Amino acid sequence: MSVVFSDAEGNQNWLFTKGAVERVISSCPKIQIGDQVTDLTDEIEQEILRNMEALARLGLRVLAFASKQDIGPVDGHENLDRNLYEKDLIFRGLIGLYDPPRPESAPSVQMFHRAGVSVHMLTGDHPETARAIALEVGILPTRMNEIAADIAKTMVMAAHDFDKLTDDEIDQLPRLPLVVARCAPQTKVRMIEALHRRERFVAMTGDGVNDSPSLKRADVGIAMGQAGSDVAKEASDIVLSDDNFASILNAVEEGRRMFDNIQKFVLHVLAQNVMWIIMITSGLPDMGLGFEIAAPDIMERPPQNLKQGVFTPELLFDMLAYGLWTAALCMGSFLVVMFGFGDGQFGENCNADYSAACDTVFRARATCFASLTWQSLFLAWEMVNMRRSFFRMVPGSKRYFTQWMHDVYRNKVLFSAVVFGFVTVFPLNYIPGLNRVVFKHTGLTWEWGVVFIAAILFFIGIEIWKWLKRVYFRRQARKDTGGIADVEARVFGVYYDLGGVDFEKSASSPSSSGEKELREKPSNNGVADNKKADLEA
Repeated sequence: MSVVFSDAEGNQNWLFTKGAVERVISSCPKIQIGDQVTDLTDEIEQEILRNMEALARLGLRVLAFASKQDIGPVDGHENLDRNLYEKDLIFRGLIGLYDPPRPESAPSVQMFHRAGVSVHMLTGDHPETARAIALEVGILPTRMNEIAADIAKTMVMAAHDFDKLTDDEIDQLPRLPLVVARCAPQTKVRMIEALHRRERFVAMTGDGVNDSPSLKRADVGIAMGQAGSDVAKEASDIVLSDDNFASILNAVEEGRRMFDNIQKFVLHVLAQNVMWIIMITSGLPDMGLGFEIAAPDIMERPPQNLKQGVFTPELLFDMLAYGLWTAALCMGSFLVVMFGFGDGQFGENCNADYSAACDTVFRARATCFASLTWQSLFLAWEMVNMRRSFFRMVPGSKRYFTQWMHDVYRNKVLFSAVVFGFVTVFPLNYIPGLNRVVFKHTGLTWEWGVVFIAAILFFIGIEIWKWLKRVYFRRQARKDTGGIADVEARVFGVYYDLGGVDFEKSASSPSSSGEKELREKPSNNGVADNKKADLEA
C-alpha cells in the first residue's frame, strides 16, 4: 500500500510504501543506511531477508517500508497506475507486529482435535509467521522441531509451492498441508477441492472479499459478522455475530446434540411399535428427549458418517436388541399370568365381549399392556445416554447413589411425560367400560408383581446391553487410536511416525520447551496488535 504526501514548503510530492517484504524489496534499487543512500546489493538483500525470517519465526507479521522523494506532480489520487509510482524506491527498514490469536483459538482447536475434526490454516502471512501462529494455537504439534525437515516441509507450505502441484500430485500427498502461507484466493479453493476429493466435509471461515470463492465452495461457509465484508457474508452459509472462533465449536456441539436426540427419538419410537404406545405413551417422552442436553462425551466422538445418516449400525442393533428384549418380557408376562398362575383357558368370543371365562386372558392382556407401557417409559430414561449406564450418566460424579435422581429430574419435560404415562396405566386398567370394552382387559391385582419383576428385568437387560456396547467401543477406540491417550500424539502421530519422532516420549522434551519459549518471546518484547487467526476447518 502506498500513500502520497505533498511538501508545501519544498513543493515536492513524497511516496511512502509498506507491504510484504518480498514485494517491496523488488522495487527498491537503493537503501538508506544512516544518513546515506547506497545501492541495495544482493548481499544486503539476503541480510534483509534473514532478518525478516528471524522476526517471522517469533510470530511477528513483518512489513517492509520504502519511500521515494520528488515523484513529480500527481493529478488526483484516483485510478493511479501503481506501476508508474511504486518503482525505484529507497528501502527504509522492517517492522514486526505481533498480532496475537484470540484467546479462545487454542482451546477451540484442541477441542476440535478431540472431536476428530482436522484444522487447517490458510493465511496470507509469511510461512515462518504462519508456522509460529499455528504452533501457538495447536494446529501444528509442539514438537515440530523434532520432525524430519522433508516431512515438516509438507506440513507447512508456501502457496507458490502448493500451486505448482497438479491435482494428481496433491492427491498423492500422504497428508494435505496443515498450514499454507501467502495464500491467494485460488489457493484456498484448491485446498477445499483437494479435501473434497478425499471425501472430507469442509467448513471454511473467512472475512475478506478474497475469501468469498472458498466460502462458496466449502460445504459450510462461515463469515465473520463484525469484521467480515458484505461479499463474504453473502457467500457464506453462517455468519458469526461475535466473530468468535469458539462459536463454531458450539455450533458443532449443538449439531451433534440434535443428531443424538433425533437418534434417541427414532430408536424409542421404533423399538415400541404399538399404536397406543407410539401415540400416547411414547409420544410425550419422545418430545422430551428432544430437550436433552448434549452428552458429556459428545465432543470426544468422531464425526458422523454422512453416508449412514441417522440409521447408524449402532442404532439398528439397539433397535433390534431393545425391541426383542421388550417383546420377550411382555410375552413372558402374558404367559406367566395365562399359563403359570392361570388356567390357560382363552374362553370364547373374548375379543367381542367379557365373560367370566375370559377373565384369565383379560388379566394376561392387562399384564402385558402394563409391562409394555412401563418398559417404554423406562426406555426413554435409558435413552438419555445411549451408551452410559442409567445410574452413572455423568462421568466423574461424586453422587455415587443419587446421580440418577438428578439426571431423571433435570429434564422437566421428559420427567413429566414419563410420570404422566406411568399414571395413565391405572385408569386404563380400572375404569369400567374403558378397560373391558375399549382395551379388552381388566383390572390387575397380584399381577402387578409380574409387571414390577418384568420392569426390573428390563432395566437389567438394558444395562447389560449398554455395558457390552461400552466394552466394544472402548476396544474399538483403542484399536483406532493405537491405545494412545494423548490428543496431540493421536492427531499428529502420522507426522511423528513419518518424521522419525518417538511420539510416546514426554511432551516436556527440550524441543517442546524451546518452541514454547519461542512463542512467548513476542509477548515479552511487548509488541502487540489485534489479530484474529485465519483458521479453517
